[in-house]
Amino acid sequence: MPTVPVLTDAAEAVAVAAALAARFRLHAAHRDAERRLPQAELAELSASGLLAVTVPREHGGAGLGARALGDVIRLLSAADASIGQLPQNHFFFVEVLKENGTSEQQAFFYAQLLTGARFGNALAEKGTRHALEFATRLVERPEGRFLLDGVKNYATGALFADWIPVFALGADDRLTAAFVPADAPGVSVVDDWDGFGQRTTASGTVRFERVVVPEDRVVPHHLTFDRPEVFGAYGQFIHAAVDTGIARGALEEGGELIRTLARPWGEAGVEKASEEPLVVQKFGELALLVRSAEALLEKAGDAIDTARRDPADPEAATEASLAVAAARAQADTAAVTVSSDVLALIGTRGASRELGFDRHWRNARTHTLHDPRRWKIQHLGDHALNGVTPPANGIV
Repeated sequence: MPTVPVLTDAAEAVAVAAALAARFRLHAAHRDAERRLPQAELAELSASGLLAVTVPREHGGAGLGARALGDVIRLLSAADASIGQLPQNHFFFVEVLKENGTSEQQAFFYAQLLTGARFGNALAEKGTRHALEFATRLVERPEGRFLLDGVKNYATGALFADWIPVFALGADDRLTAAFVPADAPGVSVVDDWDGFGQRTTASGTVRFERVVVPEDRVVPHHLTFDRPEVFGAYGQFIHAAVDTGIARGALEEGGELIRTLARPWGEAGVEKASEEPLVVQKFGELALLVRSAEALLEKAGDAIDTARRDPADPEAATEASLAVAAARAQADTAAVTVSSDVLALIGTRGASRELGFDRHWRNARTHTLHDPRRWKIQHLGDHALNGVTPPANGIV
């Protein structure tokens, strides 16, 4: 692979993300309209060094915390929500390695990431009773090998990946992560994603048929939940950053359309829609939603970083989970509300397919279906009212 720069700190990573976002924004509407997969853009993302920013410093990376990564994902998502979502599981599985990977596994995969390698994902399954249940199995065979069989869905990033990490049930039905090369025999990735939003994430199907997995590519992920953890909060935090970015992107693009295309209501007695008092008032309410989502995202990132400094502190882990639940819930509201309500301020011209503004609502509504806002509120309420700690289930 070509030489990839090693980014050294949060300021550099955010600056690189902002520069990429400015370029990715230019053709985001056309990529969505034509469902043109962002192959070139992801190659640029890999070449930028951003995909290695959470590699620990002792392994040659920047070792960025959650707060800084949230800024990176938010900026990318504001420009193109599909590109913003694509690295979510990449960074998620970097954390899987940090949690329970051996020193040899960490050294090998961190070196891969520093050259721009991409992780996809094979997590979700359609045929089980709920999202926390898996049927895919990893069966131990002689000579330190395993056989992997199963079908995964909503596999965001797998089509573009060098490695496809898989959640599967191992011995005694314990949750295990297997890191599989995307071109391994028995692996097939199908681009059958047909969602009306996040159209260019290629979140399709991955099939594993008697895939041989060496022992040194298997991580005992179930150990994560035997101790105070913020792993689940971290994954949800990145999702919140995607939604917060969508909200900001819709607000900024909507504001530009109000200033340049929208007409004021005749009774307002003003020359421009941007001068109409009711438009200004409503736009201010939407801006408040976005600001609150961004503030809660920053607070959640800080809470995760604080908890990681003292991994044995259960109270810090609880606070991180609650802070992320709040950020996730507010980002959901902001993304869906802003991307919808700003259309009423733009007026009929906002419905033009040529503008492609509807992608913001479609992206927001699709991505926020990932896991329900109602359960974030449930955990916040149960803790505030009854002192109940959120469960350690990997999604809170």
